[in-house]
Amino acid sequence: MQQILWKCAAPRAGAGRYVEALSASRAAEARAFHRGFSQYAPTPLRELSKMAARLGIGRLCVKDESLRFGLNAFKVLGGSYAIAKAMESSPFAEPVFFTATDGNHGRGVAWAARELGKKAVVCMPRGTAMSRVENIRKLGATVTVEDMNYDDCVRLAAKRAAETPGGIVVQDTAWEGYEEIPLRIMQGYGTMAIEADEQLGEPPTHVFLQAGVGSMAASVAAYFRTRYPENPPKAIVLEAVNADCFYQSALAGEMRKVGGELNTTMAGLACGEPNPIAWDVLNATACAYLSCPDWVSARGMRMLASPIPGDPRVTSGESGAVGMGAICAIMAREEYRALREALRFDSRSRVLLFSTEGDTDPENYEAVTWGGKYPTP
Repeated sequence: MQQILWKCAAPRAGAGRYVEALSASRAAEARAFHRGFSQYAPTPLRELSKMAARLGIGRLCVKDESLRFGLNAFKVLGGSYAIAKAMESSPFAEPVFFTATDGNHGRGVAWAARELGKKAVVCMPRGTAMSRVENIRKLGATVTVEDMNYDDCVRLAAKRAAETPGGIVVQDTAWEGYEEIPLRIMQGYGTMAIEADEQLGEPPTHVFLQAGVGSMAASVAAYFRTRYPENPPKAIVLEAVNADCFYQSALAGEMRKVGGELNTTMAGLACGEPNPIAWDVLNATACAYLSCPDWVSARGMRMLASPIPGDPRVTSGESGAVGMGAICAIMAREEYRALREALRFDSRSRVLLFSTEGDTDPENYEAVTWGGKYPTP
């Protein structure tokens, strides 16, 4: 049976130079921008009080991003903010925005480009669900599905942008010479963090954060580190086992890449190369890295879809539900006792999860929640 792999960590000396660029004050600026859209409304925070009691923790809350701007995922927060900032300084009269995506980021970029009257071109990796492709095309973007993995699609999108007059790549990962737009995307994600903070009414003790390239995880971790500097919540990074570049980096003590097909049901986390900005931030903020098999996410999807009576239902997709599956496994299974004790989960713990997407692949969502795909060992 594939188990959750884990590595606890302590902040590294010299890390975290980007933390202040993702501070709580930056999140407030991003939210002020997002409030300018008529479609803006804070997404709900779902309180799972019955499940918290069942697991033996004090509080369990899920930030439900399935209702974000009608796009079924949080990613639009970053893409829209970055595109608007790029247009402020762009020398091009008619910019064209290029990106690579497993689905949610590209949909957000396409939506933002359409709202601002611009063009978007989106590259998607092989194996992408057609429902995700069509959702982006419906927003007016040009979409291609390439015979390559996500990380190679990122390089292809950047190449096409460089070859196109007015081309601008909008990607939530950075490389040498390309830091400003990824950082803007990460600042845009701060809207989600500041909303959750206000809705909680008290600081969480633990925050579970999904990492593909790591941008969302780093953004939210930096927000809470700067918001509660004296006693920040423990930031726990979640990855798919076949795309666990941050877990492998934590083991090595330096940034590492993961290659190959990156096969996982958590399509939004199928990224093998860390965002260097995110690695810098998480080095200074994360206390644990978890490498999760697909059954962890599938269990979380089923539990959120069919909650304990009295708790609200949450429609959470493959990448969105891994936090729910992880906290349940950590609290209920003897093999994770050492991790439970290291992270100090108990009746006083206040746990915040982010359901980063809804049923963005309806066919697979049904197969998991109704058909029992990826059963719990």
